[in-house]
Amino acid sequence: MRDVVVVGAGPAGCRAAALLSPDRDVMVLEEHDVPGSPVQCTGLITDEVIRMSGVRPDILSTISGAHVLFPGGGRVTVRSRSHFARLIDRGSFDGMMADAAASAGAEFAFGTRYGRHSLQDGHVSIETSAGNIRSRLLIGADGHSSATALSLTDNGPAEYIRGIQVDVRSRCEEDDTMTLRLGSAVAPGFFSWEIPFGDFTRVGLCTEWSAGPPKTYLSSLLRISGLADREVIRRYSGKIPIGGRRRTYGERMLLIGDAAGQVKPVSGGGLYPAFKAAPFLKEAADRAFSSENFSPRSLSRYEKGWKGEIGRELRRGYALRKMYRKMSDGDLDRAGRVLCRPRARHALGDLDLDHPSSVAREIAKDVPALVGLMPLALKGLL
Repeated sequence: MRDVVVVGAGPAGCRAAALLSPDRDVMVLEEHDVPGSPVQCTGLITDEVIRMSGVRPDILSTISGAHVLFPGGGRVTVRSRSHFARLIDRGSFDGMMADAAASAGAEFAFGTRYGRHSLQDGHVSIETSAGNIRSRLLIGADGHSSATALSLTDNGPAEYIRGIQVDVRSRCEEDDTMTLRLGSAVAPGFFSWEIPFGDFTRVGLCTEWSAGPPKTYLSSLLRISGLADREVIRRYSGKIPIGGRRRTYGERMLLIGDAAGQVKPVSGGGLYPAFKAAPFLKEAADRAFSSENFSPRSLSRYEKGWKGEIGRELRRGYALRKMYRKMSDGDLDRAGRVLCRPRARHALGDLDLDHPSSVAREIAKDVPALVGLMPLALKGLL
């Protein structure tokens, strides 16, 4: 019998496996043949995420600025006083995370699909495409459509957004600056991006679920950005759970990453919350093994721990998202004019992508800006 079975060899699952493996017999199940497939991320991460990952990926580029384009033609250009984020190859990064977990002692079973699990006397029985596996603890890290999460009653995310992106053969004029576009014609309920990757540009967007498949919006975005006639090298698509899940623990089970709904609501990024949660997962698992108590009550310490660490920021981020979803294109244009104010632009220059709500608090200190944004904020709350 295994001590721990982790479902999913993405970064969240691999980080959990790397932390648990030195003291436990850990197996990682992955339905694909290699980690990091399919790629469903922009590759934009912060230095803090890299530090917490435990690996050192190659830095392809550094993003220090952003052009934010509003529906009516307004533009806010922001320059960081250091940098906003690093660009990495996510496929390679995911592979490094898997290698780190394997080096720590985890065993991987690629091409093995999780089916379901059931509680037996003193263990979990896990049905997979390669047969049944017994384990004392199950870690669900199986992504946005997590089957392990749905084994808990009424445990879907608050909402899903849909995303699509392509790599086009075109070099950006500014290799350290990304372009973000807002508005119902481009990316209803979210935003689009154009990110320089040297010889190619990554162009993509997310939309709220009610807007339908984002493919049509991507075609429009490529035309608007002048890239419609460029060669498409790669295409990616997927969905992102936003707003969290009701529970991230159960009898002999813990959830992490997208499976746990640990996603930043403003940007859709999941690495930072997952890596912040991972030490609390290890602590709860270690306590369960030492006490031989794998009950929901015992494992609930995990949720209490990670929510105590990042729950407030995720709640604030989702409040900002709900406000943003209620804004019309005209509202966005008015917000853009407020953000052109010197103090607001200064605050945006200090933007921490992992803590975006801090910028809102800084802008609120500018009384004229606060007065300009108050009607929009009230509209979002009603």
